[in-house]
Amino acid sequence: MNIVLYQPEIPHNTGAIGRTCLMTSSELHLIRPYGFFLDEKALKRAGLDYWHKIKVHEYDNFADFTNKNPSARFYFIETTGGRLYTDVAYAPDDFLIFGSETVGLPDKILQSYPQQVVRIPMTHGERSINLSVAAGIVIYEALRQTEFAGLA
Repeated sequence: MNIVLYQPEIPHNTGAIGRTCLMTSSELHLIRPYGFFLDEKALKRAGLDYWHKIKVHEYDNFADFTNKNPSARFYFIETTGGRLYTDVAYAPDDFLIFGSETVGLPDKILQSYPQQVVRIPMTHGERSINLSVAAGIVIYEALRQTEFAGLA
């Protein structure tokens, strides 16, 4: 499984998601620009002493990401998604894509993949769930569907 962060802004969220990736045998994909440096103390603190073990891939932009993962199956997690994240039949190599904490994913990207935009149900009128929590919710549903392959 793969978690993709599009232009993440908060180092603590990225560190926590990195730790989740390690504990779920998932890979972390980061699309620039970031709102922090990868060597920041807050990022490493959230990832604890695991950061050096996390499989991290970096990309200059979304086009670079798609070019380097041409056969990937993407799911975009966004508050505007038409169907629930639980309505997807996940496969072990899927890419779960999350936008930045303040603006989410660009409309241009979402409009290019309308059938792959999903949402987590939440209280109407509120902005969104914390990014690291949202990533945990969706990755564990995807792993549940794939019978937690490779996990103890």
